[in-house]
Amino acid sequence: MIKFDNVSKRYAGGHEALAAISFEINKGEMAFITGRSGAGKSSLLKLILSMERASAGQLFVNGTNINRFSRRQIAQHRRQIGAVFQDHQLLFDRTVFDNVALPLEICGYQLQDARRRVRAALDKVGLLQQERLYPAMLSGGEQQRVGIARAVVNRPSIILADEPTGNLDPDLSADVMRVFQQFRDVGVCLLVASHDISLISGLNCRTITLEAGRISKDCTPEAALETR
Repeated sequence: MIKFDNVSKRYAGGHEALAAISFEINKGEMAFITGRSGAGKSSLLKLILSMERASAGQLFVNGTNINRFSRRQIAQHRRQIGAVFQDHQLLFDRTVFDNVALPLEICGYQLQDARRRVRAALDKVGLLQQERLYPAMLSGGEQQRVGIARAVVNRPSIILADEPTGNLDPDLSADVMRVFQQFRDVGVCLLVASHDISLISGLNCRTITLEAGRISKDCTPEAALETR
């Protein structure tokens, strides 16, 4: 579902954020991208979202090379991807329900269908009873789950998460990971950027480590178990 083929990203001024990156993530696979700050994790996710273009190489999402997308194609492409961010990016003047419904409003869903999808997404993350509350009335972990519900309300085939547990304590971080695993179990492809090695080590997931824009390690679940 996501395939990097010798992808590089060079910014103005000569800084090379990614250099000849190659890997593939399949349907129903949950993988982590890890590495120190500046290793290239966020740049990698931005390429998948078509927020930036690769300087070299080929990047395929659901079998399509996205490097030469037009603006209209980019908008359509992003609808198949759910994005979760560390700072939630919620609208604090809107209720939980309205925050989750926002992507459906943008896509022009009928009200009845939108309501059904929003409530299904909130139920999935355990927040159906809080739909009329405002984000400021929720805990940090609950706010993050609202962000996840908003990311999946379109029923995307891919979920990208950039440091989704960076501001959470270990228990709340584990809760978020359990929610992600539920989506993996129904065939969603998940790629999570995180520097939280203690959290990642407790999960039986593939881990791709970046160092200075290059892949230094690509550890499968089987290999991880063998090293324990």
